[in-house]
Amino acid sequence: MMRTRPLKVALLGCGVVGSEVARIMTTHADDLAARIGAPVELAGVAVRRPDKVRVGIPAELITTDATALVKRGDIDVVVELIGGIEPARSLITTAFEHGASVVSANKALLAQDGAGLHAIAEEQTKDLYYEAAVAGAIPLIRPLRESLAGDKVNRVLGIVNGTTNFILDKMDSTGAGYQEALDEASALGYAEADPTADVEGFDAAAKAAILAGIAFHTRVRLDDVYREGMTEVTAADFASAKGMGCTIKLLAICERAADGGSVTARVHPAMIPLAHPLASVRGAYNAVFVESDAAGQLMFYGPGAGGAPTASAVLGDLVAVCRNRLSGATGPGASAYTQLPVSPMGEVVTRYHISLDVADKPGVLAQVATVFAEHGVSIDTVRQQGKDGEASLVVVTHHASDASLNGTVEALRNLDTVRGVASIMRVEGE
Repeated sequence: MMRTRPLKVALLGCGVVGSEVARIMTTHADDLAARIGAPVELAGVAVRRPDKVRVGIPAELITTDATALVKRGDIDVVVELIGGIEPARSLITTAFEHGASVVSANKALLAQDGAGLHAIAEEQTKDLYYEAAVAGAIPLIRPLRESLAGDKVNRVLGIVNGTTNFILDKMDSTGAGYQEALDEASALGYAEADPTADVEGFDAAAKAAILAGIAFHTRVRLDDVYREGMTEVTAADFASAKGMGCTIKLLAICERAADGGSVTARVHPAMIPLAHPLASVRGAYNAVFVESDAAGQLMFYGPGAGGAPTASAVLGDLVAVCRNRLSGATGPGASAYTQLPVSPMGEVVTRYHISLDVADKPGVLAQVATVFAEHGVSIDTVRQQGKDGEASLVVVTHHASDASLNGTVEALRNLDTVRGVASIMRVEGE
């Protein structure tokens, strides 16, 4: 039997995603009620600009006092879509303290203080759900937190930012330079007016922190994630990648060490083989590749941003939280029982593609190979092309630590025959 008293929802933020959440709550009200077991009522919407016309939202629901809204006491669920650290953190905490569960899409806050928010939620016996914080509409948080709860996840490798994937895909498919591809992304609405958070990897790093924490049952903060942007990737890098049968993607990579004693989380551009499933992810789409002991290899693919796709993830969380509310239960909280340390980037082991500008004369290759050997970095392949006294030397290594590779590069720069290091890029996805 369906309960007649509605569950009341407060919406914080009514931008692109928030307006879609409100629209779906209204147009799909009967279906949502049937799935939950009770009607769901939008009880208030907190905004910064109250005079803006918001189609389908009664004016009496609009308020600029978000704190008063979450303090009402009759609110069952607060949906936080304002982003940033403050006032979002204070509003979420206040919501818990006044009896509401929370659904959030706030990747920055969760990456910085997810453990603290989970602790307050547990203390108040409330839910904290955030499927929309990573990869938009793609179901990823819940499969990691619930479906794979009985498995051991070893690696999460993914494209988690649509803007950067669009830019790199455009560079790959058309030969465009970085700025040209960014300009097209901006014109099509894929890039923000200030694209720094995307192209410098901040957005992906926040998502990597969240994914690593859930996958490995340990606490991983944003500061633990190594971050490298993609603004230095060139058309020449793509040409080199194609020569290796690869393409280039900005990847979020979360790994458990082979001995199980630590984890790593990093974001950077990398070459991946064209045969790898992530290589075929085009445009602004996202995809995440998960490797675990029992399930093996899984891939989650779909639109990673946008109003309607992200709202879909928010509404999925809302249904789950409302069901928990009706049954008097709470869903899974934070799991950090392993307390694994996060290793620094210097200890990460991977393959490297290094392009050097060198003098075109006998003995150069031998000098370069000696430097690699002295630093314990094994060479897989070498390709050299020369003309008019200058040459390019491309070296692909076997697996080496980041620290040993950095030492190698510094030593190479001191060779008289090396004019410069044109590019260094990691090779992933074997």
